[in-house]
Amino acid sequence: MSDFKDRVIRAAKLDVGVYEEVEADKSALGQAMLVVVLSSLAAGVATIGGRGFGGMVVGTITALISWYVWAYLTYVIGTRLLPEPQTRADHGELLRTIGFASAPGMIRILGIIPLLGGIVFFLASVWMLAAMVIAVRQALDYTSTLRAVGVCVIGWVVQALIFGLMFALLGRGV
Repeated sequence: MSDFKDRVIRAAKLDVGVYEEVEADKSALGQAMLVVVLSSLAAGVATIGGRGFGGMVVGTITALISWYVWAYLTYVIGTRLLPEPQTRADHGELLRTIGFASAPGMIRILGIIPLLGGIVFFLASVWMLAAMVIAVRQALDYTSTLRAVGVCVIGWVVQALIFGLMFALLGRGV
């Protein structure tokens, strides 16, 4: 368990080495998924004050699905649309590195504190984006950080559009 805790802390500190480590460690997928679950639960718990238990469940599930959609889009964009010549990655490598990039999201639990929710979620989002850029750069063997930023931003925008459309349709009762 100390190996897991160490990896989570290093991932949150944006330690490039931990992203290389989990990219290569096929047994780290379970740990990466646990990071995503804990980060998603933190987001869900933070919403309990304003939306109750149902909001917590919906918030947690939405965070999990959102992460997977973003990870998949990042894989497709990074390996098919914007690869560098040396880019070689499989879906598992990206899931492991991007999973650990969710580590900063655990601070979202502090969003349960009245009046801090928006600030905490914003800071967590920026921190997670920085971790995601590092994870993508390492997993896809990019030499360009700018390319990794582009892949992450494109994936995030597409994911946001998908979820925005979905929530708009569900909100209208369709």
